[in-house]
Amino acid sequence: MTGICRNLDEDGVSMMTEYLTITSVLVAMFVIIMFTVNAGLIEGPANTLKYHSYVDIGNGVSVRMVDLYTIAPGDGTIRTVFDLPDMVAGEEYEVMLEGSEESQYIRVTDGSVVAEVAIAGIGATKGVTGNTTGGGYNVITYNSGGV
Repeated sequence: MTGICRNLDEDGVSMMTEYLTITSVLVAMFVIIMFTVNAGLIEGPANTLKYHSYVDIGNGVSVRMVDLYTIAPGDGTIRTVFDLPDMVAGEEYEVMLEGSEESQYIRVTDGSVVAEVAIAGIGATKGVTGNTTGGGYNVITYNSGGV
């Protein structure tokens, strides 16, 4: 009869140790996969979406500036009011007009993703300055006197 009975005390301890070891390895792998999936499947496409949205916003501001310059009076002031999206992909952003007389561009950024768009048509002839954000209405003013 001694051959039929087994000592279950040692088997219970080794099964518990095996269970804890496998569980801890699986939890560690799960944490690593979560960080990898977040970077590859969420942040990458979100940054691509933000970049293309910023390019669209920069092109829209550039077109508005060129249109305003086209219809501007020879002597006087003209202004236009327009609206930009408040947020892109859940984050605020800033629109800056930068550059020198020869090459001026519109930079749209949230600090991590940057898009630069050349000011089409008037960049070499008229100096532009200013900054804005997406919140609220935005104003472009053209003054023939340069003020």
